[in-house]
Amino acid sequence: QVQLVESGGGSVQAGGSLRLSCTASPSTATSSRRCMAWFRQAQGNAREGVAAICTGSMAPYYATSVKGRFTMSQDNAKTTLYLQMNSVKPEDTAMYYCAAHPWANWPPKSTDFAYWGQGTQVTVSS
Repeated sequence: QVQLVESGGGSVQAGGSLRLSCTASPSTATSSRRCMAWFRQAQGNAREGVAAICTGSMAPYYATSVKGRFTMSQDNAKTTLYLQMNSVKPEDTAMYYCAAHPWANWPPKSTDFAYWGQGTQVTVSS
């Protein structure tokens, strides 16, 4: 059983910063979370991949819209995934989800990820 729990969302003004965290339960098999990703879904829009990483594989993925502003990282144990969001914009407003899967392709597609957290809301005001 893979359990992912996101935290760190909230309201912030444009130009500000937020740090999201996603922690996998200790019982989660390493193979199940070899690839981890952040997706976001704004109201009325499809879920889109924001950033993704696969351990021991491809270079990390960042959506064009967040490159240079968002940075993804993991702790050494690969149980916690972070998303540092800098210079946020109103268009970054969305529900942000953490996802995990044994494999992935770039750009990451939500249909490729089997395991999901409950989401954390990010609201950016202008």
